[in-house]
Amino acid sequence: MTVLLVSAVALIDADGRVLLAQRPEGKSMAGLWEFPGGKVEEGETPEEALVRELDEELGIQTWNSCLAPLTFASHSYDSFHLLMPLFACRKWEGIARPKEGQTLKWVSPKNLRDYPMPPADVPLIPILRDWL
Repeated sequence: MTVLLVSAVALIDADGRVLLAQRPEGKSMAGLWEFPGGKVEEGETPEEALVRELDEELGIQTWNSCLAPLTFASHSYDSFHLLMPLFACRKWEGIARPKEGQTLKWVSPKNLRDYPMPPADVPLIPILRDWL
């Protein structure tokens, strides 16, 4: 089975809310909510992938030094196994705006379970909630 390395981030605003992105129509798992991020490309670290993805997907800039490793997900889907480090980030420049058709929402940690997520993301909720 292929292992897919995807890097994700919990962007945390000044009010302690976390940014979720809803997968747009036409993508696998469309309609589900997830932490922003994406595939780690050849030659990239997970942090470098996040810096690139946040710029491409949300139009915000951050730096490797602002990404704190928090936890990870390891989940088998039908056609691949997902390994996904989750970082926390409280410092970035710009205002997060959807650049790839996704819907964005700032969510209080206690309300994260109200948003349907891919199976790999669900176990991250209590860890994030307890950490915040």
